[in-house]
Amino acid sequence: MARIDVKGLRHAYTDRPASEADYALRRVDHVFEDGGAYALLGPSGCGKTTLLNIISGLIRPSEGAILFNGTDVTDLPTEARNIAQVFQFPVVYDTMTVYDNLAFPLRNRRVPEEAVARRVREVIAMLGLEERANRRAQGLTGDEKQKISLGRGLVRADVNAILFDEPLTVIDPHLKWALRTQLKEMHRRFGHTMVYVTHDQTEALTFADTVVVMYEGEIVQIGTPEELFERPRHTFVGYFIGSPGMNLLPATLDGTTARLGSQAVELPGRPAMQPAGRLQVGIRPEFVRLGREGMPVSIGKVEDVGRKKIVRAKLEGEDISVVIDEDAEIPAEPHVTFDPAHLNLYADSWRLELGARP
Repeated sequence: MARIDVKGLRHAYTDRPASEADYALRRVDHVFEDGGAYALLGPSGCGKTTLLNIISGLIRPSEGAILFNGTDVTDLPTEARNIAQVFQFPVVYDTMTVYDNLAFPLRNRRVPEEAVARRVREVIAMLGLEERANRRAQGLTGDEKQKISLGRGLVRADVNAILFDEPLTVIDPHLKWALRTQLKEMHRRFGHTMVYVTHDQTEALTFADTVVVMYEGEIVQIGTPEELFERPRHTFVGYFIGSPGMNLLPATLDGTTARLGSQAVELPGRPAMQPAGRLQVGIRPEFVRLGREGMPVSIGKVEDVGRKKIVRAKLEGEDISVVIDEDAEIPAEPHVTFDPAHLNLYADSWRLELGARP
């Protein structure tokens, strides 16, 4: 296991980048602590797979360094970094049995056969492949083959880190939850440093202890799932995390009062200095209250999503979503209020810390 330091990383796929727009990674500094479970979360093209492949050694960065336990490995090839990587699509030996596929990385390192058997049986049991252990991989389903790929990444106890590049893409949706749970259990049990790339917020938030959100080649926030939900540092995080995402409403500021068109909302405090740039108030749909008092809204539609309903409305001409209980009343003349403890203020997309009231 290893602590992984990412220092001043930038990468462009062109030989002579002319501007920031040419960089797939614009500037990344981060520490993946030894034994941590991390998710790199973001949309396609945000740089998360590029960062993972730089850590693994498949790509050499244009600028910056990668350190494993304080040792610079930037110029070392993948095989010298002692990592395991699980890719989006299964990588297995079809002519080998499930057991032999998992045993291969250990036998290749001359691990005693008794230790091989113990470790392989343990991983097979955790992946639910006991009944397939002596079958050749050629006849297995795509789901089962990807389980083998996951097992090959997990079977070695001596790796510095295990890197996952969207490993559940080919897995049937009803199996994904079970596999995420198994991966989390394996992390608790074996303590590997794990870095998991995904564009799926559910995968990231259920697997990782720490989520690294990336946007346009940069890290915009690092935090626990609770921190990302409660205090999005960037409007992209508010939009990307949560379903539906955070409401973002254009505003002007007067002391501790945010003005939304002709309406006013009291903030829990004021910024340390008068903010410049485009201001927005952010509030999660879960913290908007629908009733007969407050700011008037016009309702466009109501979506039934099971135990909850999502009310889509307009406030001062701006879109706003409200999450209500399935049996909650929708007034004929609807109004909304905001929970002040969950209000956020953003200037040019970045969250402002609000101090105490004067």
